[in-house]
Amino acid sequence: MLKTKNRLWPLFAVLSVLFTGCSTTPKHTETVSAEPSQKTSHGPLTKHTNWKKNQLTQLSPLDLDLSVLEDSEIDPKVTDVWQRIRNGYQLAEYQDLDPETQSRLTWFANHPDYFNKVVERARPYLFYIVEELESRDMPLEIALLPIIESGYQPFALSSGQAAGIWQFIPATGRVFGLEQNWWYDGRRDVIQSTNAALDYLQKLHNDFNDWELAIAAYNAGEGTVGRAIKRNREAGLPTDFWSLELPAETTAYVPKLLAVAELVKQPAQYDLQLSPVANKPYLSVVNVGSQIDLSLAANLADITLDELYLLNPGFNRWATAPQGPHELVLPSTKASAFETALMDIPEKELLRWKRHEVKPGESLSKIAAMHHTTVAELKKANKINSNFIRAGAHLLIPVSTALADEAEANALAKQKLQQGKKFNYSVKAGDTWWNIAKAHTVDVFELTQWNKKTPSDVLHSGQQLIIWQPNQTVSKLKAINYTIRNGDSLWTISRKFNVTVDKVKEWNGLSDRTLLQPGQKLTLYVDPTIQISHS
Repeated sequence: MLKTKNRLWPLFAVLSVLFTGCSTTPKHTETVSAEPSQKTSHGPLTKHTNWKKNQLTQLSPLDLDLSVLEDSEIDPKVTDVWQRIRNGYQLAEYQDLDPETQSRLTWFANHPDYFNKVVERARPYLFYIVEELESRDMPLEIALLPIIESGYQPFALSSGQAAGIWQFIPATGRVFGLEQNWWYDGRRDVIQSTNAALDYLQKLHNDFNDWELAIAAYNAGEGTVGRAIKRNREAGLPTDFWSLELPAETTAYVPKLLAVAELVKQPAQYDLQLSPVANKPYLSVVNVGSQIDLSLAANLADITLDELYLLNPGFNRWATAPQGPHELVLPSTKASAFETALMDIPEKELLRWKRHEVKPGESLSKIAAMHHTTVAELKKANKINSNFIRAGAHLLIPVSTALADEAEANALAKQKLQQGKKFNYSVKAGDTWWNIAKAHTVDVFELTQWNKKTPSDVLHSGQQLIIWQPNQTVSKLKAINYTIRNGDSLWTISRKFNVTVDKVKEWNGLSDRTLLQPGQKLTLYVDPTIQISHS
């Protein structure tokens, strides 16, 4: 190993781009087999690894009250969760990297705020994840894996539809029991997705009998890793992670985790200040027992609705899912008071209900769409077996509060606007990564990651680059819910809010033949700096 001063530059160089862009490669895309594969034997860790970038989304830190983490800790011997993580390291030591990464040190050395933002997002969840890992006797370096996967952002959504801090794609999420429906997405539920991710990693470890290979398979899929092992075995080569020919992203994936682990282990050696995280629970899970309006839940817990959504990012709508889960994640300091307040409220008052008279031409599906619910829930609430309803009949419909409506719309806005639109750019003579990024108002490190490059890579005339361009930034747009009135049309609504008809249709899943009904709600993403017409 090199001396510390020689190890410093490659680690910073790697992390200079590790925390600055969104991964566009779908995660965990291979079919997960229920049967473990044959165990393999592995050679020593000897191969040095070159880095290729796989960046994470830049998002605002969680707006949570973290002051409770400064109180007394559970174990007086270990007061800091970071130290607890260090004590539980089981993976190989961090390895020196190829000198070609040296040019990237300067940037990260001048921008340590990227790493600090990511670890701040992790604070509410770290204690829970560490507890789960310790209970399973798994390496505590795995608590750092969401830093690489998502930047610890529970609303993270990749272009490959991988969601949550552990970045499950829909199919793999379902295999590991993560429900995904109109009301709820378990891939974003921090508690449920953590349990699923650890189940998956344990399965992979059982398959390969090696944590580096298990973590590599979490990124590339067990089939990819299994085939690489088979090739090496047939060629008489070692079958440890460092000896395998794997996709570039996966080749960098395990070293990135080891690099982050090295930063956490010795932050002072890399001129970083790692703020302590108190060794005590921040989160408590409360079983409400039935569906509840999230706005009401926030009031009972004495927290903001935004904070409730951040702690419960799995819920897609204004209320918890009718069929469950009925658990809410709350700050531990608020859970007891919430349960006490909940006891004073009858179950039927946990949701607001509206009496709706069926009009000629209305169907259950149309009424459900108007009121942001589902046909199944309407039938259940009104004890209807048939899909047929007659004009003049009355239905009870669960409705959200205005506050919950707005919070839901804003949460959906973040998800939609993170995706943006993709187009191709042809490199011209004299172009650089920096001027291309500036011309398209994107981050240079995001630009390089989208194209699996680094800022030091040379561009060539005619080279095709991928650019993801949002229509407007999340910070400029505000999501609102608009209730359709008599005489409204898509054209009048779009004119009123200075948006296009096509956008209104896209945001709400409407077609040219969709008929608007008075009382129906539309979600709109508007720029508050532009005056809205009141005509």
